[in-house]
Amino acid sequence: MSTAAKERPSLELVTDFNPTKPLKMRFQAPQLGALGVTFTLMRAFQFACLISVIGLCANFINEIATAEHNPPSELVGALTVAVTAIIYVIITYILYYDNMLSMLTTAGLDGLLFIASIVVASLIGKPLSMLNCAAIPSSDYASTLFSSAPSPIKSIITKTVSYVSFVLLDQTTCYQIKAVWGLCITICLLFAFSTLACLGLWQRIRRETKNKDIEG
Repeated sequence: MSTAAKERPSLELVTDFNPTKPLKMRFQAPQLGALGVTFTLMRAFQFACLISVIGLCANFINEIATAEHNPPSELVGALTVAVTAIIYVIITYILYYDNMLSMLTTAGLDGLLFIASIVVASLIGKPLSMLNCAAIPSSDYASTLFSSAPSPIKSIITKTVSYVSFVLLDQTTCYQIKAVWGLCITICLLFAFSTLACLGLWQRIRRETKNKDIEG
């Protein structure tokens, strides 16, 4: 009877979750000083520029494909590099955020994308450097000029559309292609800076690791 009368001990669930801990402290990028901030900004700007290039190039290729022609290799190459680069940018920043990124390897890959961006910018900008878009007929004029064809691009005889012919199609296309060219140049600069930032972060992390080993 005395045993039954005893009060049973209460059970408590112990967890490591602390609801009072700020959310930003639980989800926070690595604290690596100005170089870390620079790397984050470079990745953000790269993402924005690459998204713009993908959107413009995909729209060009869609218009050409709708007209039952093959797109020029310059646009296909730019789209391929941009899609590859944006996947790389997203994956590397996720790994950086979780402190799982090899900075030396990333510096090498950023350098390769820097070279690829230079090649794309050179191919895209080759016929644009001396081109005055204002001197090209407007889109309304182009539509009238090629009204006998289902699409202005239909006026091109070859199955694969010439890149120069496509650039000279109308003012809108010319300005949009020049925007792609400008974005490609910007991407070159961004990957150059991110390569240097990765090298600096690699040196900093290696130095901090050596100091910890000495102190240990």
